[in-house]
Amino acid sequence: MQKQLKIKLSFFMFLQYFIWGSWYVSMGTYLYNTLKFGGQEIGAAYGAFAIGAMISPFFVGLIADRYFASEKLLAILGIAGGAVLCILPQTSTFGAFYPALILYCALYAPTLALGNSLALHHLKDAKTDFPRVKIFSAVGWIGGLVALDLLDGAQSSIQFYLAGGVSIAFGLFSLTLPHTPPKKTGTNVSIGEILGLDALALLKKPTFAIFIFCMFLICIPLYFYFVNLSIYLTELKWENMLMKTSLAQVSDVVFMIMLPFMLKRWGYKKTIFLGILAWVLRYFALAGSVDGAALQVTFIFAAILLHGVCYDFLFIAGQLYVDNEANERIRGAAQGFIAFILWGVGAFVGTMLAGKVLAMHTVTDAAGVVVRDWKAIWMTPAWGAVAVLVVFVIFFREPDKKTEQPVIAGRAEENLETP
Repeated sequence: MQKQLKIKLSFFMFLQYFIWGSWYVSMGTYLYNTLKFGGQEIGAAYGAFAIGAMISPFFVGLIADRYFASEKLLAILGIAGGAVLCILPQTSTFGAFYPALILYCALYAPTLALGNSLALHHLKDAKTDFPRVKIFSAVGWIGGLVALDLLDGAQSSIQFYLAGGVSIAFGLFSLTLPHTPPKKTGTNVSIGEILGLDALALLKKPTFAIFIFCMFLICIPLYFYFVNLSIYLTELKWENMLMKTSLAQVSDVVFMIMLPFMLKRWGYKKTIFLGILAWVLRYFALAGSVDGAALQVTFIFAAILLHGVCYDFLFIAGQLYVDNEANERIRGAAQGFIAFILWGVGAFVGTMLAGKVLAMHTVTDAAGVVVRDWKAIWMTPAWGAVAVLVVFVIFFREPDKKTEQPVIAGRAEENLETP
């Protein structure tokens, strides 16, 4: 039974991230080249997912935990989300596209928490098996990118039809998952509990407060990569762009496997330091690629392949740190709080600023040709990441070791994560 369950959950994770991967990376190119949206509008569009992430805790806390079995709600969200994705290509103005995209993200974001919770609930040895199942999320992201690349759909509405069709299949497949009844039927849930405000007591610890502050700040430069990379590579006329950028998820798989060993050997401070440093190096590599000539391709591939360190050593390690600092009573609240701050508020600020900087450094010359100062665009988040790194190194302190506290990759991914 457990073997069949793990196969089902692996395929579930594959479909879930196939959907996300088949539109998220390429959307910026589609919005700019096909719909002719400006930089600020593109940044706002990427911020739609942050809005969905901010809505997600309310949705899961008020509805999923009290009224619906998880597998049935996943089916509803998947099918409804697929329908919205198929409607998106029918919109051509920002005023119509943006609210429809927010609606879709509000439907998709809760599936991340619900899917992880369902898996952790049913796996007998979740500490060992969940990371192995979760690896298929990276495989699914790669699958979405490769499929869209083969369809040559990076600049067309094909990406939304592809994601929509797979989303409907995802919803139907969710009905085959084991029954998972609501956890809090008949109980009252406060808004503070939903947002994880019970975890605010942790902010009384100076080191924890510094950690939250740094994690929020790093989210701001982080989204320059997601908002701008596909536009940059399209201007460079990269062939098979999506397939090449999928190497980031290959890196993700490798470093997720390495993470438990790194944490055990180096602890949280050194591991998270490497995660932030990787973002610094990623942006300096992209800035170097602008004038890199012969080394341009090398710099860009270096930036892509740093993804595993950027994501796993920073965000997964960060979630594990929060899990380590919280006691049993507020552990769920603490994860809800960090998810709301990072992938909600932090992502919203980051995507908006990324779009604004893109617009600031974009001009149209006398011949009507659009020219961007990519050096300045990439150096902005590079120096921002440097500032966060300095603050983190000076003020963050390694937490005291706790006995019988295993370090497991993916342990704290129960709420929400970034690609």
